[in-house]
Amino acid sequence: MEQIVAGILSVTPGQLIMMVIGSVLMYLGIKKEYEPTLLVPMGLGTILVNFPGTGVLTQMVNGSESEGVLDVLFEAGISTELFPLLIFIGIGAMIDFGPLLQNPFMLLFGAAAQFGIFFTIAVAVFFGFDIREAASIGIIGAADGPTAIFVSNQLAPNLLGPITVAAYSYMALVPIIQPIAIKAVTTKKERQIRMTYKAEGVSKMTKILFPIIITLISGFIAPISLPLVGFLMFGNLLRECGVLDRLSQTAQNELVNIISILLGITISVKMQAELFLNLQTLMIIAFGLVAFIMDTIGGVLFAKFLNLFRTQKINPMIGGAGISAFPMSSRVIQKMATEEDPQNFVLMYAVGSNVSGQIASVIAGGLVLGFFS
Repeated sequence: MEQIVAGILSVTPGQLIMMVIGSVLMYLGIKKEYEPTLLVPMGLGTILVNFPGTGVLTQMVNGSESEGVLDVLFEAGISTELFPLLIFIGIGAMIDFGPLLQNPFMLLFGAAAQFGIFFTIAVAVFFGFDIREAASIGIIGAADGPTAIFVSNQLAPNLLGPITVAAYSYMALVPIIQPIAIKAVTTKKERQIRMTYKAEGVSKMTKILFPIIITLISGFIAPISLPLVGFLMFGNLLRECGVLDRLSQTAQNELVNIISILLGITISVKMQAELFLNLQTLMIIAFGLVAFIMDTIGGVLFAKFLNLFRTQKINPMIGGAGISAFPMSSRVIQKMATEEDPQNFVLMYAVGSNVSGQIASVIAGGLVLGFFS
């Protein structure tokens, strides 16, 4: 009993706050179903690492160092960027680039919707962050958790915890944040614009060549992005080549599931109270929200700009789908279109834009890394 009381009294207020934060993350994952595959293990991991003398972290025991399992996993999977890259293989295997290949001009919206990244980098530098830290914070706007982890681990590993929490939280909050941002810069009439969709077949050869060509282009433009782009496109090649269905299914299911478990609980190493609870963390979360909102607005405003020169108008909400949160963002856009006009179906255009955002966010992360290489 004395040992239990001593253990309770040894917990600091900061550690208690982090345990509450971990509980909130699990609540959002379980009750609200916000990115449960990441938030649930991350939430429990946050509780585990905030006990005084916890055995999951490396510590001194009887004068000798005892390695903690989460520190071992962190060094093996996060410090080496292995876990985020393996996740990209699974994501690539899940993505069908068909809607994008049917409407290649959707690539423009994926590029335009990365505006928030570079806008936020400038803002963060203005508020006193180091340029490398600012670049890591800006990547949150891509709404791509693995890319945010990959970039921040190289440029600002000290900020990995709050950046990861912000990235996955805003990915989960796409259905709440995006409608507000889009409605702020569009009119009801613009949101009611109908777009005629013409289904055109995409040949198997085109789908096979696409990931190879994207890899080659990325290699020439930003070779440092090849770990990100290459693994994403490798996963897609498994899907489309037609002779590796078993490997494709493994990448989409077993691989993603296992790595998601390990990634979520391992990233909690950076959720210790002394690392997380500070003003800097609040600023990172706030700037991440700015980046995410400006990414969405950037895509919408680009679509509105194109409409100045087009006779067949684009529903500007399509531009907002140019972020990396696939397929959640495209579903949000279709829901908004249906709310304004029950007969308005823009889903396939939104999917094309959303898929292009997946590619563009990875390339944007590579360009940021390339700048510092």
